[in-house]
Amino acid sequence: MNCNVCEEAKSKYKCPACLIPYCSLKCFRKHKGYPAWIECTRPNQETPCDKPVPVSETETRTIIPPIDVDRPCYIDVAEDVLSQSKLECIASSTEIRDALKNEELQKLIRNIDCSANTETELEKAMEQDVFRLFTEKILATVNQSGNQ
Repeated sequence: MNCNVCEEAKSKYKCPACLIPYCSLKCFRKHKGYPAWIECTRPNQETPCDKPVPVSETETRTIIPPIDVDRPCYIDVAEDVLSQSKLECIASSTEIRDALKNEELQKLIRNIDCSANTETELEKAMEQDVFRLFTEKILATVNQSGNQ
């Protein structure tokens, strides 16, 4: 997927507000309306982009307030959200951290994260052994932390 700002380089990131793909900090600043000479400050204007939310999604899903992210998370069942302690167990797992060093796994996760259709991309990723094993490690960690 190419950068939607410069339309030349391959995108590595996406805007947290509107999810358009971009390739670099330079393109992110341009997208957000930063003057070219500004290096580390926020623009005085409001960001020119908003994440589009379909009406049907708004009505049928619960919005969970994000932690340290600029975009909301949509879930169908509130009980599907992991507790802070389970998230900490996942983050502190050496086995999971080691698995995340795998470039193939990183690419699969990035594809899911950047996709307009995350469910389809997730299904594709589940066909790959590296991703399937990674998800099994996460589930085992979550189940183990739930039994303590």
